[in-house]
Amino acid sequence: MTPLMLGAHMSMAGGFFRAIERGRDVGCQCVQMFLKNNNQWHAPDIADRDAERLADAIADCGMRHVIAHSSYLINLASPDKALWRKSLDAFVTELQRAERLGIPYVVLHPGAHTTGSERAGLRQVVRALNEVHRQTRGLRAMCLLENTAGQGTCLGWRLEQLAAILDAVRCPERLGVCFDTCHVFAAGYGLAAQSEYRQTMRALQQLIGFERIKAIHLNDSKRERGSRVDRHEHIGRGQIGAEGFRRVLADRRLRGIPMYLETPKGLEPRSKLEWDVVNLRRLRALAQNGS
Repeated sequence: MTPLMLGAHMSMAGGFFRAIERGRDVGCQCVQMFLKNNNQWHAPDIADRDAERLADAIADCGMRHVIAHSSYLINLASPDKALWRKSLDAFVTELQRAERLGIPYVVLHPGAHTTGSERAGLRQVVRALNEVHRQTRGLRAMCLLENTAGQGTCLGWRLEQLAAILDAVRCPERLGVCFDTCHVFAAGYGLAAQSEYRQTMRALQQLIGFERIKAIHLNDSKRERGSRVDRHEHIGRGQIGAEGFRRVLADRRLRGIPMYLETPKGLEPRSKLEWDVVNLRRLRALAQNGS
């Protein structure tokens, strides 16, 4: 059986290479990070030394499948022309930065249609991605659309919405999908019960296709199924529960796809271990017991 590839989102404070070192220290086999300050639109240029130190850290730590997450400020579904253009330019920059660092994928939330309609918002996303692809022609770095919890007017909470974007863009081969367990659960899809899990995976296969999934976010949910509230919880301590993650980890169709924690940071009170250490150990124990 293809081995699991488990990791987490890591801070790049102090340099991109620091995210790799932090990942190694907590037992990651793969790492996700931001490519700049997540709360700012602009970022300084990436120096040669920064790119070199990241490449060295990846090699030294034996880290595989390093990916990036785009800024949450970006909203390609916005009906506001100025924000839409600013978001488009910002995502072009994210892909260029990823290319500079040799990072293959940048995860992106489709965005929120705010005062517009769902249909108009989806059109805005497609229009933006077509322009992004035009401006980044020749780049290897590509976008991974992430399913969302559906808070407010956020798009991508129904798998049909992601499918609509994938079907409408001019260069679908330059798009993949990042599948988030907390988000899909909050959106109303089941994971724990066998019948619910099968139904969810059937929809994922039919609408998206497992071959399009290039990354998985493993997050439990603080809120109940169908709440459409995006609140991540530690593995097995939320509403999804251990059984849902056991099913994901045992699913042969998902083996080989790198899986990243985005659970809260800090120390677990009883063990005094980093939560990432605790969650990764929990996942590996579930995988071993469920196989």
